[in-house]
Amino acid sequence: MKFRELAVSGAYAFNPPVFEDDRGLFTSPYQEPAFVEALGHPLFPVAQSNHSRSRRGTVRGIHYTVTPPGVAKYVYCARGRAIDIVVDIRVGSPTFGRWDSSVLDQETFGAMYFPVGVGHAFIALEDDTVMSYMLSGSYEAQHELSLSPLDPALGLPIPTDVAPLLSARDTAAPLLAQVRAEGGLPEYDKCRRIEAALWRP
Repeated sequence: MKFRELAVSGAYAFNPPVFEDDRGLFTSPYQEPAFVEALGHPLFPVAQSNHSRSRRGTVRGIHYTVTPPGVAKYVYCARGRAIDIVVDIRVGSPTFGRWDSSVLDQETFGAMYFPVGVGHAFIALEDDTVMSYMLSGSYEAQHELSLSPLDPALGLPIPTDVAPLLSARDTAAPLLAQVRAEGGLPEYDKCRRIEAALWRP
């Protein structure tokens, strides 16, 4: 399994080998030895798994979790094709304000690791795009927040050949600068401590 560190500190992209024959294919989107080689420790204990299916043009995010409690994610595309995006919204991070992306699809089954405190968004490039997540924490509505994926200061790579389809929540989400000014973003050092405790209790 190949991996690379992304432009956001602590975030990684993974690409597993895919084995095909006349029956179909087999792959392992998560492989612990490669994850340990990349990050120096195993994946977090999984508290919840999520599954989403999206129409072409759907933009989900930018979503993040209040920290604490904070949530880390491991995400791959089980069907279709999507641009998966990590945004560094951790105040004090050496890469604050930066984002990086990877195209995830049903051909390569690439995956992305999102550390505690970052923002996550994706754009479905095909109908019936299915994203699968493993999370370090359970969903609690009062802890889940959103930033505008259309924030011009971020300039996320949203395709222009189809009108973006957003939820009412994401359409009304504030800009990154506004939330920062209000003190509503995660703190980098706190996020790092929480993440370390996930695999080193």
